[in-house]
Amino acid sequence: MNATAVLDSHVSHLTCSECNTRYSILEVQGYALCCNKPLVVAYDYNNEFDKASLLSQPNTMWRYASMLPVLNSDNIVSLGEGMTEILSLKNLRKEHGLSSVLVKDEGSNPTGSFKARGLSMAISKAKELDIDHCVIPTAGNAGGAMSAYCAAAGIKATVVMPSHTPLSFKQECELYGAELLLVDGLINKCAVVASEIEMKKGAFNVSTLKEPYRLEGKKTMGYEIAEQLNWKLPDVILYPTGGGTGLIGIWKAFHEMISLGWLKPDVKLPRMVVVQAANCSPVVDFLKGVEKDIALYTESIGNGLAVPVAFGQDMIARVVAESGGTTVTVTDEAMINGVKEVAESEGILMAPEGAALWKGLLRLIDQGEVSRDEKVLMINTGGGYKYLEHLV
Repeated sequence: MNATAVLDSHVSHLTCSECNTRYSILEVQGYALCCNKPLVVAYDYNNEFDKASLLSQPNTMWRYASMLPVLNSDNIVSLGEGMTEILSLKNLRKEHGLSSVLVKDEGSNPTGSFKARGLSMAISKAKELDIDHCVIPTAGNAGGAMSAYCAAAGIKATVVMPSHTPLSFKQECELYGAELLLVDGLINKCAVVASEIEMKKGAFNVSTLKEPYRLEGKKTMGYEIAEQLNWKLPDVILYPTGGGTGLIGIWKAFHEMISLGWLKPDVKLPRMVVVQAANCSPVVDFLKGVEKDIALYTESIGNGLAVPVAFGQDMIARVVAESGGTTVTVTDEAMINGVKEVAESEGILMAPEGAALWKGLLRLIDQGEVSRDEKVLMINTGGGYKYLEHLV
């Protein structure tokens, strides 16, 4: 390893999210075999660094490299992801009598979604661990992101995607040189095929939370929210939840910043809100104690929400409980109306998953779970352009 390329990373080890068993950060790891649960990256806070040092860092998510697990900068695979704008829905806020409604617009990331963060991190670590073939089951955006970062890294990519996914998602994977396999069904059926490829071809499986590093890329949203809002957090954060990696990551980032001294120990953390599609809401059902056959969950126009089984469901539940958060579901019809409403009022073309947050927020206000004078932040996970064939 080139000494000049060594990063000042505070990474320590990997830990099982259930029982805290340690795993080595220096070896290829998937999930925690001890409990069949996700692995989480742990850091050493003994050598704290000042947040003022961020002023000299690049304007990407890699400005937080000291709190990311890549050890050598030569292995970073970046296309300029992160530091997305936080916008105000000024017109809709006034129309509905709300104090503050902000949107972190992840659609400006490479490949058009927040998936760029997780896949930049995961593929960077794959490169560092000398992995030469990655496979991913995807509802759409993650496949395009992995294809792009694998292309940049010189790593073979295999993407397994539902056949009903809009054409633009399929085309981008192929343009980046990935092998694209289509499956009839939702992402859980794609995951079965991806596991077969992992077993037969030795590909590294980059499924949501079945490897530890996509979470680390997604957590940078939390760091950015704090930094961009001058270290004053919103009262409520709404997150469109499929696999839930970003929700878990944002919460992880807040606690890391408390450990670093970047946020005060007594800081009031936001209430985290899980937003799911009405016809595919396994996390909402789980939190409400509703048992439902996963075969009853169906596709959604918000493909990223059509995840009938969330591997990190327990972790999502802990975040909602610890934050005093809640859940809400939104129909496909409401998502489409939300896309049009935000586009016509604000000039922002959200993905249906992002528009679900706006409609979900209005429901929560009507139900008295969010007050009109609270500071609300919505994570719009992607741009709406890839969805146009299903929106117009």
